[in-house]
Amino acid sequence: MLSCPSKGLIRIEHLFDALGTLNHHCMSLQSVRAFLAEHAPDLEIVEKSTSTATVAEAAEAHGVQPGQIAKTLSLWLKDDVVLVVLGGDAKIDNQKFKAQFKTKAKMLNGDEVAEWTSHPVGGVCPFGLPRALRVFVDVTLKKFDVVLPAAGATNAALRIAPDRLARLVDAAWVDVAQERP
Repeated sequence: MLSCPSKGLIRIEHLFDALGTLNHHCMSLQSVRAFLAEHAPDLEIVEKSTSTATVAEAAEAHGVQPGQIAKTLSLWLKDDVVLVVLGGDAKIDNQKFKAQFKTKAKMLNGDEVAEWTSHPVGGVCPFGLPRALRVFVDVTLKKFDVVLPAAGATNAALRIAPDRLARLVDAAWVDVAQERP
């Protein structure tokens, strides 16, 4: 046990868990920085002092509409994992998804997301991945000049044009989101 003024006694195991989480957070952000340095050195990662892990938090922190937050979903396609990037206010349309991919959309769990992308939930993006994954970008992003995908941490994002985002990660455009009224 260790003594901490703000938390009282801390179990050593909890300290190691926290350090592991911090290290994973830093490595994920670093992998995105390395990717951008090589492929898009003009793009800047914006780190906020507060969480931007949810669409609402990110939109408020960056002063944009929720639809401009480019959320990245990690999905199983049978035995394969793919990433689908879509507007923050959009939801997957199961019929459109099945028509496009010939299977139902199935989300990865949090541990699987970290294993396949190296990014924490709330910081998932198509940059700096440990292995090549197929990436798809939904047309919901096309209505904006600039969108903000996360950047490997729950408080980091970057500003990018949707077409450039798709080119940067060699993504295919798809239409798998529900129609907005």
